Amino acid sequence: MSTQTPTAAAPGAAGAPGAAPAHLSMAQVLLCGAAVVTLSMGIRHGFGLWLQPITMDRGWTRETFAFAMAVQNLAWGLAGPVAGALADRFGAFRVLLAGGVLYALGLVLMALSTSGLAFMGSAGVLLGLAQSGTTYAVIYGVIGRQVDPARRSWAMGITAAAGSFGQFLMVPVETWLIGSTGWHTALLICAALALAILPLAFGLREPAQGAHAGGSAHQSLGAALREAFSHPPFLLLTAGYFVCGFQVVFIGVHMPSYLKDKGFGPEVATVALMLIGLFNVFGTYAAGTLGQRLAKKHILAAIYGLRAVVITAFVLAPLSAASVYVFSAAMGLLWLSTVPPTNALVAQIFGVRHMSMLGGFVFLSHQIGSFLGVWLGGRLYDATGSYEVVWWITVALGVAAMLINLPVRETAIVRPALKSA
Repeated sequence: MSTQTPTAAAPGAAGAPGAAPAHLSMAQVLLCGAAVVTLSMGIRHGFGLWLQPITMDRGWTRETFAFAMAVQNLAWGLAGPVAGALADRFGAFRVLLAGGVLYALGLVLMALSTSGLAFMGSAGVLLGLAQSGTTYAVIYGVIGRQVDPARRSWAMGITAAAGSFGQFLMVPVETWLIGSTGWHTALLICAALALAILPLAFGLREPAQGAHAGGSAHQSLGAALREAFSHPPFLLLTAGYFVCGFQVVFIGVHMPSYLKDKGFGPEVATVALMLIGLFNVFGTYAAGTLGQRLAKKHILAAIYGLRAVVITAFVLAPLSAASVYVFSAAMGLLWLSTVPPTNALVAQIFGVRHMSMLGGFVFLSHQIGSFLGVWLGGRLYDATGSYEVVWWITVALGVAAMLINLPVRETAIVRPALKSA
C-alpha cells in the first residue's frame, strides 16, 4: 500500500539522503531579483507616456499603439510558461540573460519602427518575449527554491515591492527623458538601461541542486500540468488573475491620455503613475507579509473587492488633480499586491519544482486580461470618444474576481509517494 506525502517540501529536499545542497543566500536572491524586477517592470510601467508622442509623430491612431501594447501583454503571457519551464529545467540565470538581450533589442527596434506592423513586432512581440524572461515567474521560481517556505510569501512581497519602486523611480526618469531628448532617444537610453539585467542574472545563478529542488523533483512536466489543470483552486486562481491584468494594464497605459483629454497637463499623469508605484511598494510588501499569517484567498478577495470600490468612487467623484492623486494612491496599494499571494499559493499547493512554469500559466491568464484591457481601451475610445465604458467593465470584473477567489482551497496537494527504483 502506498504512503501519502505532501508535495511542498522545503527547498533542498531533493538529492542524496543526508545531503544538504548549497543555496544562494536570501540577501543575494532578494537584492539581485529585486533589481531585475525594478528594471524590467520600471521601464514597462512608463510605456503609457509614449502613447501620445509616438502616435502624433507617426500619424497613428491610439488603437495602433494600444494594439501593440496588447500584443506585448499577450506575447508575454504566451511565452511565460515556456520561459518558466526553461528556468525550472536549466536555471533562471540563462533565461534572464536571453530576456535582457531581447529587452534591449525590442526597445531599439521600437524606436526605429515606422509602420504599425513593425511597431507591433518590436513593442509587441519582442518586448513581450523579453518580459516573460525577466519578471515575476522566473524570479519567483528562484525565490521558491532558495528561500525557506516560512519566509517565502514575505520574500515575494519584497520582490514585488521592488517592481513597484521601479515604477516610482522610472516614470519620472522616462518623462524627463522624453521631454529633454525626445521619445526616440529616450527609448534608446532605456535600451541601454535594460542591459543591466545581464550582470544581475549572474547573482541568481543557482547551485546545480537548487534548480531541481522542491519535493516533487521526480514529477514530469506533463504530470505537473495535468495535475494543476484538474485541480479547481488552480483554475480559480487563474481566472481571478485575468481580472488583475485587465485592470492594471488598462489604467497604466490609458491613464495619461485619459487625463490629458480631461484637460490636465502631463505633470498630473506623471505624478499619478509615480503615486501608484510608490504606494504599491507598501501594498505588495503588506500583502506578502500578511500572506504568512492570513488565508491568501481572503487577501486576494479583499484586494479585488477594494479595487471595484476605488474605481467606482473615482468615476463618480468630480474629477480634479486631488481626486486623481487620491485614486492613484489607493490603487497603488492594490496594484500588484495580488502577485505575492497568488504565486505563494501556487508554491504552497503544488510545491516549487515546477513553480515557474505553473506560475507562467497563471500569468498567461493575467496577460490575456491585459491584452483585452489595453486593446479595448483604445478600441472603445476610438469608437465612442470616451473611456467610460471600460471603467465600468473594470468595476464589474473586480466584483467577479472577489467572488472567484473565495472558494480556493489552500491545502497542499497530497500525492502517492514515488517508489524508488
